[in-house]
Amino acid sequence: MNVATALTPDWASLRLALEAMASAGNAEIHEGGEWLAELNSFRWEIRQEGKNPLLHLWSDECNYTRRLLAVKEQTADRIVLEVQRFGRAKPGRLEVVRPASPRVPVRIAREQFRLSLRRILAEAFPDAEIQPLTVVADLKHSFSSVYVRGAVVEKKRGWAVLAVRPGESAAVVKDALTFGVLWLHWVRSHTSHYAVEGLRLILPEGTSGPLLERTLGLAPAARTEIFELREADRRLQKMEPGEAGNIDSWLITRGEMESLLNEARAAISRNHALALHMPPAGNEITARVAPGGLEVALSFRGLEFGRWSREDFLFGLDGERVKLTDSNHAALDRVMLQLDLYRSPLAEDTKHRLYRAAPERWIETLILADATRLDAQLDPKHVYSQVLALANDRGVLDLLGVTRRGRLVVMELKASENVQTPLQAVDYWLRIRRHQLGGFSAQRVFQRGDAATGTADALARRTRSALSSGHRHPAEAPVA
Repeated sequence: MNVATALTPDWASLRLALEAMASAGNAEIHEGGEWLAELNSFRWEIRQEGKNPLLHLWSDECNYTRRLLAVKEQTADRIVLEVQRFGRAKPGRLEVVRPASPRVPVRIAREQFRLSLRRILAEAFPDAEIQPLTVVADLKHSFSSVYVRGAVVEKKRGWAVLAVRPGESAAVVKDALTFGVLWLHWVRSHTSHYAVEGLRLILPEGTSGPLLERTLGLAPAARTEIFELREADRRLQKMEPGEAGNIDSWLITRGEMESLLNEARAAISRNHALALHMPPAGNEITARVAPGGLEVALSFRGLEFGRWSREDFLFGLDGERVKLTDSNHAALDRVMLQLDLYRSPLAEDTKHRLYRAAPERWIETLILADATRLDAQLDPKHVYSQVLALANDRGVLDLLGVTRRGRLVVMELKASENVQTPLQAVDYWLRIRRHQLGGFSAQRVFQRGDAATGTADALARRTRSALSSGHRHPAEAPVA
């Protein structure tokens, strides 16, 4: 549908251009350089009213009216107009664009959330100036199109803002704090006319718990406030770190660990194919207690190939597991032969799946064999693999060790760059510290026999005192 009433000749070409674009189907509306809406099967009207005509664009989902001032650019795929918005004295720029391909629904949803977030922020912070919000990707600075980014300014004091749309995945929410800290740094480095106090992170309702916990590990300079967006009334509710609750985690006690490992080694060493690669004959096979404390996982240079329990022993590669019986020892021999051939530092085929699988776990075995390769201060007698397990997301700490001077060391291993690594390490450290404050002597993780009794708890008490005096940063802390 289109109407042109008493139009001057100056707008005739615009009328033809809009008619051609409408006949092609969908169009996108951009205003002030930002995406405004997608109009499916849109309709238009130009109506003469006063000196300058009115442009009306609408579809079943939305409609927009602007006063036309001038046509700045006009092609078959793009119309750029100078317009005036009602209630605004300053002219603006409106673009009607024919998209190369339809936008996926989630992208439209994120753009719509960006528009609604401006209204939500204006209501939550009525004295603040809402800076432009964007969801445009900026890969150079590690910003994706998943998060809405912007800033609010209150009396020459600014806050970086990063928001997660309701309905995004749990992984998007979990990673939000990392990208929020990066965005805070970017805003601070690109702002000179006001001081940036910190970060305001906006999350869907009921999702802030784990991130509230993580903020306890941030330096004071990364001041962070977390808000949840309530679905019922679309209002922001500020959350406090104390509301994070307990995120369950557990340490496997040293006594249980050593007992189960000794039992497993004794049973496994009776098999010739495995005994050749286990100490003292070899060092390729490592054994660790699996999360839950009921099974022992066997790995060949970090790649798991078997699980032992008191009931049975399962083995295999590529996720396939079979129970070891008297009739299939030859199959286990073949598995070990494959591992010995392809998962070796001397292997010629470095692109083989067995060579490239689980690279972090391979690095882990090298550190377990001699922790001083990583840091000469580490005590090689007390480096433990995956002793901490998290209940909610099944995360497992890579390595936990202690220096010769009795300070805890959390080691999170990556074979490639990962923007989430620093906060993931902080996440694990906060849980280790919680166990430390509870006393490691109960788990007897770092004790050297009976002579060490009581030392872990005494040092933990000193750490409690330091923390209660206001020290929040997750620096290394002493243990026995």
